[in-house]
Amino acid sequence: MEDPTGESAGAALKLDFDRRLRLRFRGSAITSDAGLLAYREMDDEVGLSAMAGNVHADARTGKNGRHVLVGLLRQSVFGRLAGYEDVNDAERLCRDPAMRWIVGDRAVHGTAASAGEMGRFETEWLTCPENLAALADLSGKWIARLYFRADAAFAMPEVYELLEAEGIRYTIRLPANRVLQDKIGHLLIRPVGRPPNEVRRFHASFSYQAQSWKKPRRVVAKIEWHPGEHCPRVGFIVTNLLRPAKRVVAFYNHRGTCEQWIKEGKGAIKWTRPSCRFFAANAARLQLHALAYNLGNFMRTLTMPEAAEPWPLSSLREKLIKIGAKVVSHGRYVTFQLAEVAVPRQLFADIVRLIARLRAPPAPA
Repeated sequence: MEDPTGESAGAALKLDFDRRLRLRFRGSAITSDAGLLAYREMDDEVGLSAMAGNVHADARTGKNGRHVLVGLLRQSVFGRLAGYEDVNDAERLCRDPAMRWIVGDRAVHGTAASAGEMGRFETEWLTCPENLAALADLSGKWIARLYFRADAAFAMPEVYELLEAEGIRYTIRLPANRVLQDKIGHLLIRPVGRPPNEVRRFHASFSYQAQSWKKPRRVVAKIEWHPGEHCPRVGFIVTNLLRPAKRVVAFYNHRGTCEQWIKEGKGAIKWTRPSCRFFAANAARLQLHALAYNLGNFMRTLTMPEAAEPWPLSSLREKLIKIGAKVVSHGRYVTFQLAEVAVPRQLFADIVRLIARLRAPPAPA
């Protein structure tokens, strides 16, 4: 894009199927990502980017920085959410009006960060040891509590101790042994009477300490009697959850869904494309992809009306984020005139209304 304002310097393009049509490019007055403004509103209500600004140190030594650290982080995260995972995309994205308002401050009336500045931000400033550590912890700070579900391959005392030290709730499949079976011996006896035609399930909870453990832990057992089978199906789960045994099993049974979320992150956020030569830079970019995924997931789970609840992240990007808009500037206001196709005005208004509910109540006087 040669013109610094984002306008095309060439003549209008003509189409042969109807010579009355003219195509002009207005990069600084038209955006294809107006839906990102809804995500920016949610970011402001919840304070996600502001939280990042409180834990990261600005590694720049000069005094002529055009954009604050929080604005650069927003451009990195929101750009990935909209499908611009490559730093080179910032060469044109910096002039996009929606991105300029998302970055804020000087970018509103100028431009967002260039490709060179974004490259230095992601590969130099964020790779400082203190900033990289803070970036890795940021997703955990955005989420109130972390949970861990895994199969028996992770049933090791070192894993339990690490999760407990980090305050992470976990449910991990535990291989069966004679001691565990003796704990539920009364449930392994075939029920008296005619076998029913449906599955009978029983749950038990008890304290257990293996020889390699430094302390006892809670173990939940699930016993299932299936029609036509003479022996029960038994499974054990070690956990630090305080839920009833039946709810612990139900929570553990959803562990297979994590593969779907990983696949969604690969497809919608492209987080398998760090594309840097150095490990620290790739680690920083992967964390930025994770933040973009969490931001999109917050929008999907917290602010979506019923009509849009089934949408995956890819559909949210195609229908909500990719809304075309024309920007009209007045003396006091700037208006984004949004296209009304996949997301009508009422649906967008409902999203903004649900975002407003996330605002923390005012502190008592």
